[in-house]
Amino acid sequence: MGGYYEDRLSGAGLQKCYAIAPPRIRQYLDAELRFVVDQVQGAELILELGCGYGRVLKTLSPDATRVVGCDTSRKSLELARSYVRPRRNIALVRTDAARTAFPSDTFDAVVCIQNGISAFGIDPRILGEEAVRVTKPGGRILFSSYSPRIWDERLDWFRKQARAGLLGQIDESRTGKGTIVCQDGFRATTVDGSEFKRLFLGLGRTVEVLEIDESSVFCIVLK
Repeated sequence: MGGYYEDRLSGAGLQKCYAIAPPRIRQYLDAELRFVVDQVQGAELILELGCGYGRVLKTLSPDATRVVGCDTSRKSLELARSYVRPRRNIALVRTDAARTAFPSDTFDAVVCIQNGISAFGIDPRILGEEAVRVTKPGGRILFSSYSPRIWDERLDWFRKQARAGLLGQIDESRTGKGTIVCQDGFRATTVDGSEFKRLFLGLGRTVEVLEIDESSVFCIVLK
């Protein structure tokens, strides 16, 4: 998985992935962003884990004092620097979401949406622990994954990405029940509400799970 987000699905490739999204997927992406903006109102310092080329950062920045995006892809961060310009309250850091090196209790809100918990290829518990660690007491953590209600549209979008050369050919015989498998080994899974609850309750946190727009499963964690 990591190789894809360093190579094919990085920088301009990642931007193209969103550009070719079908209308229902665009609706899903917009609904996710609107929900996050509502949830982080009043947060002065926000961290996005896996910021890519800055799509989410640009939307969050007008209502925050400072927004920090981290990613492992140099290509994505290079594109982000131009994409978010001229916003001066956005900082970009190349670091692993599982080991950010930010001080503990730093951010008012930590955001990891668009199925980052699956896409990063990181042990979810390690990712969750790091998100909790860098969040201030009283702060909020937002994770999201795909709802099964949008499976058909999601699969159609991934097929479009494969035809555009952004992914390997879909292995239709192994794809189903929320998991998309490509013939070159790429694998995209999902996390459901019960898995989110088990993860963060296991970390001793208060958890709320909501479905938004019949497309996103959101996990809201309070520290």
